[in-house]
Amino acid sequence: MVEFTLWDIARNLLMAARWTVLLSLIAFIGGGVAGLILLAMRVSPMPWLRRIVTVYVELFQGTPLLMQLFVAFFGLPLIGVDVSPWTAAAVTLTLYTSAYLVDIWRGCVEAVPRGQWAAGASLGMTFAQQLRYIVWPQALKIAVAPTVGFLVQVVKSTALTSIIGFTELTKTGTMITNAAFRPFPIYGMVALIYFAMCFPLTWYARVLERRQRLSQQR
Repeated sequence: MVEFTLWDIARNLLMAARWTVLLSLIAFIGGGVAGLILLAMRVSPMPWLRRIVTVYVELFQGTPLLMQLFVAFFGLPLIGVDVSPWTAAAVTLTLYTSAYLVDIWRGCVEAVPRGQWAAGASLGMTFAQQLRYIVWPQALKIAVAPTVGFLVQVVKSTALTSIIGFTELTKTGTMITNAAFRPFPIYGMVALIYFAMCFPLTWYARVLERRQRLSQQR
């Protein structure tokens, strides 16, 4: 058994939390970019584009994230594509995030009155111009709160990447527990660090929701 002081445990967990934050940011930013592209396809007047996005969303929302990580990490090498735990985790979480963001944002776009689309069309705008100049600016105000709230889910989902060997916060906590045999204080610290990362986002999302409700009542 290796002797660890509480400071040693906390220091190692905080160092590992950097990778949790970095992975969350990569998944959220990458998923956001992919989500915008998918959103444009989802609200497109072309039925075949909408069907492609529907299949994509159903695939990633209808299967467990853990299974998606297994397929990326263990399945791709079977066809000759070797991936590291970092690559598998980043790519899988990015795709997973985009599938949920496109649904969140689609609801926000559909919340914009159809009369706004008609107004853009009456001005001779193309579909892309209507999205860019009329619909998306209005949908953005609605989308901020649920998008920030979903970021909390992304942060917590990074814990599953420990299963494929990615050394983030949860994996580091497990490694220290196996060496020190002190599961309660170690996992207690892990939980507190996750709470410290997620609570400000949750609080901010609630503030944004309250502001949005107040602005709608005016």
